[in-house]
Amino acid sequence: MKNLITCLLGVILILQPTGPSVARAANNDKDEDRLKDCGAVLKEILDIPDDIPQGLLDKADCVVVYPSVLKAAFVVGGSYGRGAMTCRQGEDFRGSWGAPTMMALEGGSFGFQIGGQATDFVLLVMNEGGARGILAGKVKLGGEASVAAGPVGRDTSAETDVTLRSEILSYSRSRGLFAGISLEGSTIRPDNKANEQIYGKRFEAKQIVLSDQVRVPATAGQLVSTLNNKTPHHKP
Repeated sequence: MKNLITCLLGVILILQPTGPSVARAANNDKDEDRLKDCGAVLKEILDIPDDIPQGLLDKADCVVVYPSVLKAAFVVGGSYGRGAMTCRQGEDFRGSWGAPTMMALEGGSFGFQIGGQATDFVLLVMNEGGARGILAGKVKLGGEASVAAGPVGRDTSAETDVTLRSEILSYSRSRGLFAGISLEGSTIRPDNKANEQIYGKRFEAKQIVLSDQVRVPATAGQLVSTLNNKTPHHKP
């Protein structure tokens, strides 16, 4: 009987998945869910005409979405918000929307602006310089890249002083309220670890966005298709 129990325990231990593999699978699921959430959040926001002005959306080279960011994430342990950025394809960012790079949002004082509710952030990257800077690595908003709270309303002009001066326009949505928000002082960067989870191999953000060789993953389908439907052509 003792030998039988010993054998059974040995079989269970052999069949049981190891800790690291379980952790990798959990991380992969988490990143895939986050990418799906990015698509759902963006669709909800763009389906309301009075949120982001169409003229600004048509001028954007890239769009970054951070879904369900909690204030606690920025005051406990220095953690951060995570999301994804998709850009128009091609060297000049004038093509259709392509495969996204996963992104991280860190630091800054905006954590204290968002209250206790989960807040969604949407950033429009308005020119090639801003897009390439983000793809190259960590960028401090208000430092290496100029940022401003984005204007709202369907009739808002895309030629205001704020939109002409800023490389990035930022918006937030909490409790159904959508508004521009200042993210000055925070940093954004590609999350290459999450990219590896999503794509199954190590890709730099620049490879994903600029090469036109990386396919859009199924989990990013809604994010990319929403933008291709809402703003299929770049308007200078």
